[in-house]
Amino acid sequence: METSIGKMTSTCILMAIHDFYEKHSNYTTMIHPHFRDSKQDNVRAASAAIDLLKNVQVMAILGPQTSSQAAFVIDIGNTSRVPIISPATSPSLSPTHNVYFIRIAPDSSSQLKPIAELIKYFGWREVALIYEDSEYGRGLVPYFTDVMLAIGTKLMPGTIIYPSASDDSILKKLYKLKGMQTRVFVVHALPALASHFFKKVTEAGMMVEGYVWIITEVLTSRLHSLDPTDIDLMQGVLGVKSYIPRSSDLITFEKRWKQEFWSQNPNYEMVELDMFGLWAYDSIFALAMALEKISSEAKTTFQREMESSTDLDTIGTSEIGSRLVPWIRNSSFKGLSGEFHVVDGQLQWSDYQIVNIIGMRENPIGFWTPKNGILKKLNNQTKGLRAIIWPGDSHVIPKGLKISTINILRVGVPFKSGFQDFLDCKINPQTQQVVVTGFCVDIFEAVVRTLPYSLKHEFIPFVGSDGKSAGTYDDLLRSLANRKYDAVVGDITVSASRSEYVDFTFPYTEAGTAMIVRIKDEKKSTWIFMRPLEKELWIATGALFIYTGIVIWVLERRVNEEFRGSSRDQVGMIFWFSFSTLVYAHREKLMSNLSRFVVIVWVFVVLVLTSSYTASLTSMLTVQQLQPTDIFQIMRKGESVGYQQGSFTRYTLKTIGFDDSKLKSYGSFEQYDEALQKGSQNGGVSAIFDELPYLRAFMVKYCTKYTMTGYTNNTAGFGFAFPKGSPLVHDFSTAVLQVRKHQTANISIQWFGESAGCDQKNETSVEPNRLTLDRFKGLFFIAMLSSTSALVFFFFMVLYQNREMLVSHDSIAQKIVVIAKTFNEFKDSKSQNTSAAEAVDEPVGEDNISSSPTSDHPEVRVISPGEDTSSTEPGTPVPDTIQGLSTTELGTPGPNTNGLQVVETTTQN
Repeated sequence: METSIGKMTSTCILMAIHDFYEKHSNYTTMIHPHFRDSKQDNVRAASAAIDLLKNVQVMAILGPQTSSQAAFVIDIGNTSRVPIISPATSPSLSPTHNVYFIRIAPDSSSQLKPIAELIKYFGWREVALIYEDSEYGRGLVPYFTDVMLAIGTKLMPGTIIYPSASDDSILKKLYKLKGMQTRVFVVHALPALASHFFKKVTEAGMMVEGYVWIITEVLTSRLHSLDPTDIDLMQGVLGVKSYIPRSSDLITFEKRWKQEFWSQNPNYEMVELDMFGLWAYDSIFALAMALEKISSEAKTTFQREMESSTDLDTIGTSEIGSRLVPWIRNSSFKGLSGEFHVVDGQLQWSDYQIVNIIGMRENPIGFWTPKNGILKKLNNQTKGLRAIIWPGDSHVIPKGLKISTINILRVGVPFKSGFQDFLDCKINPQTQQVVVTGFCVDIFEAVVRTLPYSLKHEFIPFVGSDGKSAGTYDDLLRSLANRKYDAVVGDITVSASRSEYVDFTFPYTEAGTAMIVRIKDEKKSTWIFMRPLEKELWIATGALFIYTGIVIWVLERRVNEEFRGSSRDQVGMIFWFSFSTLVYAHREKLMSNLSRFVVIVWVFVVLVLTSSYTASLTSMLTVQQLQPTDIFQIMRKGESVGYQQGSFTRYTLKTIGFDDSKLKSYGSFEQYDEALQKGSQNGGVSAIFDELPYLRAFMVKYCTKYTMTGYTNNTAGFGFAFPKGSPLVHDFSTAVLQVRKHQTANISIQWFGESAGCDQKNETSVEPNRLTLDRFKGLFFIAMLSSTSALVFFFFMVLYQNREMLVSHDSIAQKIVVIAKTFNEFKDSKSQNTSAAEAVDEPVGEDNISSSPTSDHPEVRVISPGEDTSSTEPGTPVPDTIQGLSTTELGTPGPNTNGLQVVETTTQN
């Protein structure tokens, strides 16, 4: 009760009771306050609560204000079933687990979102938490850790400050913090400890330019309670607090509150009204409305046991508490603090204000809302923050890291003789001065210039005592890991294995590997027309042509005179018919439906095949060919491939399956060109396998002779390397992104020249795919299936027509001969009559002679032996088997005429 916050809160409570019942004079219930002083002691707070419950039998307890005191009182409230309405903010005190606890202030973990957003906004990557060793301080730690992890900020080892810590103890911990790289500190402490702490911060020299101090909500809201000299030591500190909108009611209340405060505390220095007083005011309204809702059930007594051995036992349990607490735990109305909205015992709050301590007051610089994040103003939704004055009266945004520990950045560079356009390191033998130039160096210099701070650096070549290179790139990076250098610059490829012992920046070149091959102009080849199809496809196509011709010949031979003749003619017809379908020049009329079916399918196959051939040949005649087409073709042919000396690409090629004898290393672009011109057969190579940055540079000079192919994205590109945990990696990566966007293209042109013309020339230098048998297997299968099915069906028809002969007792050889003769016979499908010779050999009976005359054929008169011919009338029609034959052709009765004899012929016409 003797603190400023106690006096402010008690005044707000009394004014709230007065104001509420003045507006609600018809209410049947009324709050009567009973004040007790905790003396800022946890035990006294618990004792005061017991006294109120035991002796006064209060319906609810408003307070205590600190989390450590509330932890005791909440347990007592749960036991006695009395609502405990407290502004204690520690997340360890949960209204969810304590049904009779109603928190009338935001949970302190909710302020971590605006704090995290503030840290993310300025890009600070490391932060340390300094917190008070109390219920209030410890409760925030796990939540703070989770929030920092969520935004990707590294949480450095925090520092615990005891409320009773001595000056030496605080200074010792501050000097330890000063030795860390991070310069961003979040302080979570109550005003009493914070004022003492910041005095020592100034004494330790940590309230200067480059440092960032952020204070949490309670301290920010209670700054006015500190001594002006203490506030003066906190210049440039940032803070967050719940935002309470200014309303006309609030302004009027503030004037009234000052008058009331003076009347109650005439000898006490005036204090400012803050949010804790307003929340206490609104909580009285919530309690009064809840009491009125259960007024009919209101019982002010406690149920107590007859025999009680302790004070807690003598308290008993409130008969009204269980019915009262649900109305308080879920209440909502518009109060002085704004929307006073309590859900499940927790006051809900969303908007926060960000302030900057300047002079004797906090200066609002922005806001934070869950929906829009950080804003300059709430009303116009403008993103960002207003101008900030940082510690040390600085207007420069701190980097949040201790960059000054690196006076001069020691940059290791590889020492090699080849590929000097990328990096060329020379040492003057007289002066020992190191001169480093190249594309990689210019990129590095551009990145350093882009950094938001100045950074001096010197290049140190990776050489041994003999003045030559001290090892491979991996050896150079291991020296970096051992802190021989502060960074490594060069054509260093980012890889997973290297990232195990060094940190890389974002790559400053494109990623991937490819190979360079010669361009061969196939348009001058004599046999280019054979290239569209692979050898296997040529053979399969020819075989299918012949097979189809044979099938058509078999199906047409019996019924189509054009497929008969001498053996030479028939063989020629087989080849002619099938191959003439290529140009659709076949003129032979097909008589068999089976043949027509086969030809329909075959013509479709020919159409697809010829179209594919034409397209492939056209491509070959217009596009330059690559020799070879891929890395596996080189390996299958046993040819050699080149790579850059000392590059990891040798390992990649061996992983693919290349033998060591087929791998050749080269140290310059000129050697690349010479090896490719010789070719693998003449001691050179068929292709050069390397990373894209090198190949791009090579192609600028030799784009008319070579082209790239076989691109794979199996590398991450070139990057700058730093020791593990270096704070510079993030800054350099950010700067690399800016340089890649605005400067890399110009630097590349400066070192390698324009590449646009070469790119245009090689746009169409792509190997046209030769047609393989695999692509046509399905089509050929359909053609084979249709031809074979027709052929099988034809043979079954032949066997069916000779079924009587097949069941005869003749030998198998005789049956085969008969079937062969049947197949060889020509069957004229145009005529439905049988030849006369066949009619003579057949037996003639009465059934063979038509009984009705036919006017278009000669008539015969037939008599039996001994029959009187004088009575026979002409007019009997000639049987179909002997139509058109004269008497002379028939001749005299023979042994096969069954005694019949032709005696007269006439012709009706």
